[in-house]
Amino acid sequence: MTAVSQASPRSATRIRTDVEALSIARELAAEFAVGAVERDRERRLPHPEIDRLSESGLLALTVPARFGGLDVRPSVLAEVVSILAAADASIAQIPHSHFVYLNLVRLSAGQALQERIFTDVLAGGRVANAQSERGGKTIADISTRLSPAGEDSRTRFVLDGEKFYCTGSLFADTLAVLAKLDVAVRDLTPGEYVAFVPANADGVEIVDDWDAVGQRTTGSGTVRFTGVGVGVEDLVTRAPATSAPTGYGAFAQLLHVAIDVGIARGALREAAEFVRTKSRPWFEAEVDRAVDDPFVVQRFGELEVDVATAEATLAAAGRRVDTAVGAASGPAEVAGTSAAVAEASIAVAEASIAVATAKAVADRVATPVASALFEVSGTRSAAAGSGLDRYWRDARTHTLHDPVRWKYQHIGRWVLRGEEPPLHGVI
Repeated sequence: MTAVSQASPRSATRIRTDVEALSIARELAAEFAVGAVERDRERRLPHPEIDRLSESGLLALTVPARFGGLDVRPSVLAEVVSILAAADASIAQIPHSHFVYLNLVRLSAGQALQERIFTDVLAGGRVANAQSERGGKTIADISTRLSPAGEDSRTRFVLDGEKFYCTGSLFADTLAVLAKLDVAVRDLTPGEYVAFVPANADGVEIVDDWDAVGQRTTGSGTVRFTGVGVGVEDLVTRAPATSAPTGYGAFAQLLHVAIDVGIARGALREAAEFVRTKSRPWFEAEVDRAVDDPFVVQRFGELEVDVATAEATLAAAGRRVDTAVGAASGPAEVAGTSAAVAEASIAVAEASIAVATAKAVADRVATPVASALFEVSGTRSAAAGSGLDRYWRDARTHTLHDPVRWKYQHIGRWVLRGEEPPLHGVI
């Protein structure tokens, strides 16, 4: 199936406080949870739900205050994402790259592009990624190219390539496309750029071919670009965000952790409800209700400790990212001093390590809790119609992001050698 997104006029609520943002997230999560099983079973894309997310104002939470946004702290955004993930991990995943690329715009884009993107987002606009590719030796190999466009080669380019795992692309108004420029053009040096392209631009083909075991409705399929016109004003270089201590990577990874932790909380909540309403006690327990089986009670206590630990570690990491972002964007008069750079570097390193730690904890918790859901709920929970397997499938799929074994490496190097983690954007 092939689909080309069409931007549609929207109106979005302006959220004014953190408390309001969290309240709206809880209200929407309750709505989204109602149809989550059916959407997953039928692989029905959540277009109405994503429209509700846009209209709610949650997708504009990180728009800077100077453009009229709340400019919410990363820790608050992570809590919002975790609340949504507990209800439907696909819906929580869809805006992940939206927030990551809004952060790139904030850090690296020129004033005109910032105003265009942020104004659109405040009105309910959505951004999705077109970053990963299938064919390279590693995920860092990018074959998508920007080429100077004929007589307008100093200001216009054409974009050609194919991307995979383009989460949210089927719901997007704008695609953030990672591409390489091989030749110097005006003041643009060869290197990697992100092109912000309308999702319905000529030459853009969005293909609904995502076929994973979990997070089945994220719209994470293929996007092809054939001679797509791009202006120099649409380009953002990645280097300022990923070669300096900006907190860019820690911010992105924090939201991934929030999704894992939310899945774990949702799975435990669903297990408790199932045991309260549907499970039968084991006959040897000699009780009338499954909730009175002492071994079931014990296991729920253990699982709650695991999930609460993951939530606490996520919250601690969020506070570290808040600090890092603040240090990286200090007053202009001191931001360029060596002392300020050193302070930002340490703050970002501490944030990255805290987020890596939270990711390691979430990895240990999300999939096991989603599996233990069946253990505590009994045989009835394994019925295909229950839909309880979606938590395990979502957790197993999402925890594959950015292998946790490398998180342990960076944590160990920091602890033993005081070695700051790299600034490549995925830690």
